[in-house]
Amino acid sequence: MLPGEGRFLTAAHKELSGCAATLGKVNAVPLGMPSVPRAAEESTRPDERALIDRFGRIATDLRVSVTDRCNLRCSYCMPAEGLDWLPGADLLSGAELSRLIAIAVRELGVTEIRFTGGEPLLRKDIIDVIGAAAQLDPRPRMSLTTNGLRLPELAGALEAAGLDRVNVSLDTLRADRFFTITRRNRLDKVLDGMAAAAAAGLTPVKVNAVLMRGVNEDEAVPLLEYCLDQGYELRFIEQMPLDPQHAWDRDRMVTAAEILDMLGAAFELTPHPAPRGGAPAERWVVDGGRGSVGVIASVTQPFCAACDRTRLTADGQIRSCLFARTETDLRGPLREGADDAAISALWRNAMWGKAAGHGIDDAGFAQPDRPMSAIGG
Repeated sequence: MLPGEGRFLTAAHKELSGCAATLGKVNAVPLGMPSVPRAAEESTRPDERALIDRFGRIATDLRVSVTDRCNLRCSYCMPAEGLDWLPGADLLSGAELSRLIAIAVRELGVTEIRFTGGEPLLRKDIIDVIGAAAQLDPRPRMSLTTNGLRLPELAGALEAAGLDRVNVSLDTLRADRFFTITRRNRLDKVLDGMAAAAAAGLTPVKVNAVLMRGVNEDEAVPLLEYCLDQGYELRFIEQMPLDPQHAWDRDRMVTAAEILDMLGAAFELTPHPAPRGGAPAERWVVDGGRGSVGVIASVTQPFCAACDRTRLTADGQIRSCLFARTETDLRGPLREGADDAAISALWRNAMWGKAAGHGIDDAGFAQPDRPMSAIGG
């Protein structure tokens, strides 16, 4: 299809795009708070099994960080020299991880698990942890977010253990830019890993891409073309303030509206008919059914009102939000002999106190003390 033929976007996107163009600077776009129902009046949590919060949201999606270590050094995630990794004794053992996952599924109503890091495939017992989760009844749906470097050798074992699919981070198709962004010459390995995942049946293979102004914002169309050709599902993610350097700059962030403008000039985009639910990505059908693409507008179009996630860090802390500045310790009670009921109560109370939204656009917003690699995606 030639540029200009049959391109259209939704009215909501046109309004957002026009607002950004009129105001010029991204940081002038009014973002506001997500629309969340009024908090419950109860001062104490009701007797409810599920991970409910004061706004009526229920967390059924567990993000499990299994390590804070990574074998890339992406510039928006960590400095070139890396970070001070968590001491080994602080990390949850495989048995501890498996027990907390079992409590989440059996006692708290979690139905979906995403294994994250750092780079989760650096954890030596990751296959065993996934295998144990796959034996749970009810069995949760399981995915894993990875940089793809170890997928060529591990994809088959991951599928055999019970993993359903993978998300692979890929911000560029150019080897020189890959080195600039990640400080490693490993693009071919990532592409091979994605192909290995697809061949092993870890599908749909979803690709996560972050566009940065002056770095790779011209690759929106090439990345989508590549993913459509390979049968992958692409997700563009707005860059978020989660870097340890605290150098995030809203002006360098390529917004969802800009991404959709670039894609709309090369493809026909129509809203995806499937309900979004609590999914982070707003999805679009490409060229009438050739494939789909998603855009995760965490900063400019927050989806906090529908958030259904709870997070467990590699050292056993519960986080109610990616941007939370408080945590609830489960590792201590776990190692002190707390039973499942006591741990469940701690987890429920942690989620009951979840804030209405992340507040990135609030004047008093402060980044979390932990960087993304220590929180988990």
